[in-house]
Amino acid sequence: MFAIIKTGGKQYKVATDDMLQIEKLDAQAGDAITFDNVLMMGEGSEVTIGAPLIEGATVIGELVEQFRAKKIIVFKKKRRKKYRRTNGHRQHHSMVRITDILAAGQKPAKKAPAKKAAPKKETASKAAPKKAAPAKAVAAEFVDDLKLISGVGPVLEKKLHALGVKSLKDVAAFTKEDVARVDDALSFKGRIDREDWIKQAADMVAGKAKS
Repeated sequence: MFAIIKTGGKQYKVATDDMLQIEKLDAQAGDAITFDNVLMMGEGSEVTIGAPLIEGATVIGELVEQFRAKKIIVFKKKRRKKYRRTNGHRQHHSMVRITDILAAGQKPAKKAPAKKAAPKKETASKAAPKKAAPAKAVAAEFVDDLKLISGVGPVLEKKLHALGVKSLKDVAAFTKEDVARVDDALSFKGRIDREDWIKQAADMVAGKAKS
C-alpha cells in the first residue's frame, strides 16, 4: 500500500518501511510521528483520492534521526555599491521510517509479545551438583556492523554503503586516500581521524572492543 502525504509544505509518496527525509520535526529519535494530511492512498488498482484530504486516514512513522543537510553557500552582491555578503547555510532535516498506512477506522497492528520459555523441571539426576568445567577463554562472536562505530546510525550507515564502505573490515583497511574521499563526500571535516574510526574498526575486527 502507498500513500501521498503533505508535511512541511511539500508532498511525499510513501510506503511501509520507506525512509523519508523531511523538514525538521519537533520530536526526538524514537518518537512516533503521525501524518494526518493524507491526500491519496491505495493498493494496486484500488486508489482513494481525498477532497483534498482523506478523512480519518493517517500515516504512522518513527523518527530515526535529526540531522543537518550539506552546507550551501549564499552569495549576495549589489552592483556599484561595494556590497558583497557570503553566508553558509545548513538546513535542519528529520529522517522518518514509515511503519503503518491506515485508512479511516484502522488501528496500528500490535506486535505479539515474545513468549517466555517455561522453566525446565530438574530431575533428581540433573539436580545433583556438577563439577565446574575448567574456564576457557571464549572469543566473542564477531559482528561486522558499521553501526558499532561511535556516532554511526542507520542513516549514516546507508550513506557509507553508497560510497562502497559496507563493513568494519572496509573501515579498518582505510588508506589516507579513502579517508579523504569519504571525508569530502560526507563533509566530515576530519571526523574520521578525530573519532579514530580506523582504530575503532580494527579493534572490533580483532575482538578487542569492550562490550
